[in-house]
Amino acid sequence: MAGHSKWANIKHRKAAQDAKRGKVFTKLIRELTVAAKLGGPVPADNPRLRSAVDKALTANMTRDTIDRAIARGAGSNDADNMEELTYEGYGAGGVAILVEVMTDNRNRTVSEVRHAFNKCGGNLGTDGSVAYLFTRRGQISYASGVDEEALLEAALEAGAEDVVTNADGSLDVFTTFEEFGAVKDALDAGGFVSESADVAMIPSTTTTLDLDTAEKVIRLVDMLEDLDDVQNVYSNADIPDDVLEQMS
Repeated sequence: MAGHSKWANIKHRKAAQDAKRGKVFTKLIRELTVAAKLGGPVPADNPRLRSAVDKALTANMTRDTIDRAIARGAGSNDADNMEELTYEGYGAGGVAILVEVMTDNRNRTVSEVRHAFNKCGGNLGTDGSVAYLFTRRGQISYASGVDEEALLEAALEAGAEDVVTNADGSLDVFTTFEEFGAVKDALDAGGFVSESADVAMIPSTTTTLDLDTAEKVIRLVDMLEDLDDVQNVYSNADIPDDVLEQMS
């Protein structure tokens, strides 16, 4: 799981610095709209919507924009023509990759996803080829320096499944999908300020990468994330600290 955390932190830093903010906002609004359509407009009663709202706020989306997206999803048919699909495949070094998309044209989307895999030395797999390696869980990340003992006690008392300390001193709190919102609320109320909070597909095992393979995998993930229909990309890549330093 530590490997996933490092990979997730890379993604969060990349997202924070992403110049293509319009594309990021488009994907966030799409997720807010569909989440509200499928699960209702109240974040407290809809874990998926709660996660989408948290991501939108982290990206500095205004509350007014968020509320409009939720209202549109709850009160219209805008989301009816959107189809949610998950593609599975392998990157360089046999890294498992999941790609979550929302599309109104699956033929276009699968063609674009397959092209990205092929161009970066990977291959698109069949349904079930890698999904079994991942579980949907909540992940709340804290920077090094947080009171580890206090956070551990508060997290477990709030219903967290696990707390993991990473090599760099940062901590990750893992929850079930259903308990994500309640645990985050409890930790926020306890004064613990998270770096990021998200519901994600967490790998049960990781694949450690060398520099050459890591560069290929990150290139593939970047290409996939740049596709308009792609909402999320997950991998079981574990990039060691010394490799990360060479890439920075």
